[in-house]
Formats: sequence, C-alpha cells, structure tokens
Amino acid sequence: MVEPTPLRPASLHEEVATRLRSMVFERQLAPGQWIDELALARDWQISRTPLREALKVLAAEGLVTLVPRQGCKVTELSEDDAEQLFPVMALLEGRCAFEAVRRATPADVKALRRLHEVLEKHAAANNIDGYYRANHEFHTKVQALAGNRWLDRATNELRRFVRLLRGRQLNWPGRIEASINEHRVLLDAIEHRDAARAERAMHDHLLAQLAALKALRAHERSQGSERHA
Repeated sequence: MVEPTPLRPASLHEEVATRLRSMVFERQLAPGQWIDELALARDWQISRTPLREALKVLAAEGLVTLVPRQGCKVTELSEDDAEQLFPVMALLEGRCAFEAVRRATPADVKALRRLHEVLEKHAAANNIDGYYRANHEFHTKVQALAGNRWLDRATNELRRFVRLLRGRQLNWPGRIEASINEHRVLLDAIEHRDAARAERAMHDHLLAQLAALKALRAHERSQGSERHA
C-alpha cells in the first residue's frame, strides 16, 4: 500500500496574500496607492518572490492592478464602476435575503436580531467604523443563511469590490440613520417570514448605498473645485 503524501501547510505566498488582502480591505493600503514591495519585504522579513506571487493572486482577484515596468497599485473603483456594480449586488443580495428567509430557523433569526442590535448601538454612537464592520457581518450572515453555493460564489466574487470602498458612503450626512432604518425594515420582513419584502428591502438598501456614495463624491468634487477656484 502506497503511503499518502502528507498535506503541506499553506505556502508562504498564500499567507502573504491573506495579509495583503486584509490590508486592502482595511484601507491600510488605500485605493490607488502604489505598493512598495521593497518596504513590505523588509518589514515582513521575506524575499520579494513570495510577495510578487501574492500580488499576482490579488491581481487575479481584481484587488490590485499590475502595471508593466511601474509596479503594482491597489484597485480604485471609478464612478462608472460603482454605478454598474451596486445594481448587480442589489440583485444578488436581494436574492440572498429571499432565500435566507425561506431557510432560516428560529435560532438563525435570533442570531440576525443580535447582529442587528450591535448595528443599533453603533448607529446610536455614530461610530462609522464599528457600523461598517457590523454591517458587513450582518450581510455575510444573511448570505450564509441563503445556503445557495452558486449565489454564494457570485456574491463573494463581487462583494470584494464593494469592500474596496469600505463603507465610504457612511460618511455622507444622515447616511447611518437612513441605513439603520433600512435594516429595521429588512429585519422586520425576515422576522415575519416575508421573503419577497425582505428581497425588496435588501435590494433597495444596496441602491441607497449607491445614492449616498454618489452624493458624497459629488460633494467632494464641488469642494475641490472651490479650493482651486
């Protein structure tokens, strides 16, 4: 009998890719920022080979862009990207909510209620960072409860690009208050087992995020124009 080949731990470049991915999502590496490979290799005490392999992984995922003879920079979503991305995410996450309602157990609904209560606390404190993290956890939970591997795959693929924005729209005045109200409507639909209403609520919630992001970007452009006038 042939002895099985022992499983190997994750390779170094996979560990580096995980760390880089986290830095991108946490905006420690900001959208549009050039990645200093030499500095990272020095700080992490690794050679540039696993770092470059890791960057190729993130490039394949669309999180960074490799520029020939210049290096690598973090992907930055344009306004057109956001306009095209959010309506698709609204469809996907709306379907997640629909299927989650049909599959969720009473214990699952209670778990969502607890996550919502965390959102309420951060909203009351106007804690943008805390609200963003709790919101991501809530949406991830709804997606998991849907239990549809194909929907899961498509949603995960696009959610990483939404995470590049890291909830920027929450900086728009009144957005946290509007967002928590949208979540209340969504949770009420889930608790009443109204799958169609939950789907609409989630869909509209994503489009409201887009509207707030557009308003914020328009305001930033106008402020920039005034400073250079």
